[in-house]
Amino acid sequence: MGKELVINETHNECRVALVENGEILDLLVDRSKGNEKKNYPNVGNIYLGRVIRVLPGMQSAFIDIGTERAAFLYVDDAYLPTLEEQREMAQKIKELQEEREQRPGKIIYDEMSTLSETVDLKYRPGVKIQDVLKEGSEIVVQVAKEPISTKGPRVTRHITIAGRHIVYMPYIEHIGVSRRIEAEEERERLREILESIRPEGKGIIARTVAEGQSYKTLKNDFGMTVKVWKEVLKKLEKAKAPNEVFRDLNFLQRALRDITDDDVDQILVDNKSAKRSIDKFVNKYLPEMKGKVNLYQEDNPIFEQYGIDLEIERALSNKVFLKSGGSINVDQTEALVSIDVNTGKFVGKKTLEETILKTNLEAVKEIAYQLRLRNCGGIIIIDFIDMEKEEHRDSVYQALLDALKRDRSKTNVLPISELGLVEMTRKRTRDTLIRTMCEPCSYCEGTGRVKSVLTVCFEVIREIMKVIKKSEQSKISVFAHPEVCARLAGEEFGIIEYAEEAHSKTLSIRADNNYHVEQYEIFANDY
Repeated sequence: MGKELVINETHNECRVALVENGEILDLLVDRSKGNEKKNYPNVGNIYLGRVIRVLPGMQSAFIDIGTERAAFLYVDDAYLPTLEEQREMAQKIKELQEEREQRPGKIIYDEMSTLSETVDLKYRPGVKIQDVLKEGSEIVVQVAKEPISTKGPRVTRHITIAGRHIVYMPYIEHIGVSRRIEAEEERERLREILESIRPEGKGIIARTVAEGQSYKTLKNDFGMTVKVWKEVLKKLEKAKAPNEVFRDLNFLQRALRDITDDDVDQILVDNKSAKRSIDKFVNKYLPEMKGKVNLYQEDNPIFEQYGIDLEIERALSNKVFLKSGGSINVDQTEALVSIDVNTGKFVGKKTLEETILKTNLEAVKEIAYQLRLRNCGGIIIIDFIDMEKEEHRDSVYQALLDALKRDRSKTNVLPISELGLVEMTRKRTRDTLIRTMCEPCSYCEGTGRVKSVLTVCFEVIREIMKVIKKSEQSKISVFAHPEVCARLAGEEFGIIEYAEEAHSKTLSIRADNNYHVEQYEIFANDY
């Protein structure tokens, strides 16, 4: 079974999964269908914004783009370099790339995200944010990262217009080819084509799907992106900040543009209306996909039929079991993701070292898969089972690099440390699957834990003693969760009796089902 794009569309929700041989290569979930979240800052949207606050201490600024939360603009994304500076930096980046090839474990922060592609281009001219932006001024920005959790969108002034095969950069002089195109001969061919169609001072990047495409196809695609940019410029002439001047394709169209390639054997959708929309888009922009769009009409739900619902449930769990009996534990926090590898029930058949190596190698594939499926981003720490032999650590590290090659997001990975830890980063442009599909537990308030009944009982007892000593009233009433009350009236009743006798007080314990297990109230009153 080859690659298939499986699409499930229901009322106000659309789910898209790219599947190959039963494995999910990419999963996208959108819940804005119907109104398309009219004011939502999707990646790729362009705005005429107003600078509302410049923060020299953080070398960043907040930009009003007319959305619920102000956008965040970092100095590197705020500075538009001159042509001379761009060419000088391009030479430096070439040297950095050569160094990175020689030392693959070293992280070099020189990448700029361009939708699903990555361009090695980052300007650090030493300028200060206060020299670049002034409060109240109007600037053109593009959403680089959608709002995540409580953070607003991140924007950039390095505008890009994405086509099917290429990305146009009107403010940056640069020629780039997707790193996922590995054949040097093909990379050189594409560079020559891009050079011939690129205007002076502009930038152009060949996306992964550009591989094998003709000069005519790439030129037509480039012409379309230039036309889009000219329309943006026309809107900017009349617009007043804050104002949206370009909205990228809708969710389903972006998915078709960004994650389908010539290897996709069919696009399977379970909604007639969505199929008609896809057919129109394919006929206009994806002629190579003609005849591959099919309507799913089986009784079994499409995501259940393909096992995708089951994989989503696994991705929402902290613990994921491996086929051997081992497991990985994935804990996501605001700042980082930690992954712990355990042998579990797997005891192996040979030596302990062989058992550990086999578990770690199996975990590598699952970790790379879960990172894609969950869309984990930022700093990621992987705690492999300790390996004594250096060649085993090298094998696991190389296996991890190979497994991550299928990831569309940019990753940087450091070699395994002596403690068995791997430090890595993964580019993030949208929220994680867990944040998209889940919310903090209303009972534990997102902590994942509540105090035990015994702990709360002792807290209540200590509080009772405080009230008894301070109050002259004869009766003390305690209201608490039924389990807490049962414990106080049962195993801990001796303490209650002692308090009554020692202080000549009457204690009344009352259970209330509406109380949280950690909640209690104590009142002193007369009869």
